[in-house]
Amino acid sequence: AGPGSSYTVGTMSERFDCHYCRDPLHGKKYVQKEGRHCCVKCFEKFCANTCTECKKPIGADSKELHFKNRYWHDNCFRCFKCYTSLVNEPFMLRENNKVWCSNCTAAEDAPRCKGCFKPIIAGDQNVEYKKMVWHKDCFTCSQCRQVIGSGSFFPKGDEFYCVSCHEHKFAKTCAKCKNPITSGGLTYQEKPWHSECFICSNCKKPLGGKRFTPVEDDFYCVECYKECVAKKCAGCKNPITAGFGRGTSVVNYEDESWHDYCFKCTKCARGLANKRFVCHNGKIYCAECPKRL
Repeated sequence: AGPGSSYTVGTMSERFDCHYCRDPLHGKKYVQKEGRHCCVKCFEKFCANTCTECKKPIGADSKELHFKNRYWHDNCFRCFKCYTSLVNEPFMLRENNKVWCSNCTAAEDAPRCKGCFKPIIAGDQNVEYKKMVWHKDCFTCSQCRQVIGSGSFFPKGDEFYCVSCHEHKFAKTCAKCKNPITSGGLTYQEKPWHSECFICSNCKKPLGGKRFTPVEDDFYCVECYKECVAKKCAGCKNPITAGFGRGTSVVNYEDESWHDYCFKCTKCARGLANKRFVCHNGKIYCAECPKRL
């Protein structure tokens, strides 16, 4: 803004009358504007510019500033936001003919923090996510309220969670160790497991993607089940492993067990599963063979 006076002020030494009220101006203070002489009172009534800020006339005794056909008293030319005088200072003319200092303009035009709603000005550390922005210290976990800052986080609708809170609030819990499963894992009988928790109870090797046998609350790989858990067939002496061998049926008699295909007559080798048999001297015979002994 620059000085806005387009007139001169002085004390009349000649004989002139006021152009408007015709009062004599000799020896009085007068204003000359556009070739006309007038008293101070008529100047303010008919000629003075109106202050854009206070809407009052800018009298002959006042300092006037102008910018783009707008006029201000010098003491009215202040920042609309912080009231700092803008005489000889950089400014911006904004909506409703309000003048703003450069600092308030920068703050007003700056993006607003979604946390504190205050402006984020140049030099502030910030976090941006999907066209939203926060001061770094305002970007906090919705659960524990600790500052996430530039760390890892998980969005859930309009909320954001740190890794730890997300794990405890949303992650699946391992059926064995009861800790959250943050990545990977597997499912058995509709229960989630860490891959490293779903292991053979004997050799501790992972069972994911491999054949195994459940025994109550334990799991065994094929080798360990045969070696440590499965009963030995009284006929072939090999483990009786349901699902791993030739057959799945088992014959039990007293304290011994047989594969169904191993349960046969000692003499004629006739299969005896689901048939009558005779035990003689610890051996199994069909109903006919003991008569021939």
